Amino acid sequence: MKKILIATGNEGKRKEMLEVLSTLPDIEFLSLKDFPNTEDPEEIGNTFEENAFQKAQHFANFFEIPTLGEDSGLVLEAFPEKFGVRTRREFAHADDQEWLRLFLELLDGAENRRATFYSASAFFDPRTRNAHTELGMCSGTIAEFPQAPLEPGIPVSAVFIPDGHDLVYSAMDKKQKNAISHRGWSMKGMKEFLNSSMQNCE
Repeated sequence: MKKILIATGNEGKRKEMLEVLSTLPDIEFLSLKDFPNTEDPEEIGNTFEENAFQKAQHFANFFEIPTLGEDSGLVLEAFPEKFGVRTRREFAHADDQEWLRLFLELLDGAENRRATFYSASAFFDPRTRNAHTELGMCSGTIAEFPQAPLEPGIPVSAVFIPDGHDLVYSAMDKKQKNAISHRGWSMKGMKEFLNSSMQNCE
């Protein structure tokens, strides 16, 4: 059975990634928890794809195992200079509840609450040098207050309402969310790539 490391310490993201990827046959997905005392590389990329690939390549080379990296973030029409590839770092050292409070305070009174979520995933195999990236996106609006309980690691899901829907991400069931979400699209593309790659290796 092939082993692939999912290189994220964010359990909310990892959970969503596995909701799509876990049905792939003959692949065991490992967590960074299986490799103690690890540290993420500094994110220096200008795009989500660059950061995702940087993570995948860093951990793949360090542990000598095929690795899947992910980077995601939010782009706000009202504040184009903020968030993006540094979304989580926009409010340094804040936990999920504090981060969301500061985020909503920033948007308080804003007429334009349009936003687009992006998720890039990247695969790198240090033995074959096989590499692949996927980018998913989903546009919507930011609610004025949380519409559902906060999910660990992904607090904006409680206030992000995708276009064409009445529910925020966090209020949707897994199947509905994965069908339309930025990470769902990214993971579905990556799943197709991994499935094809595994078949070609047989």
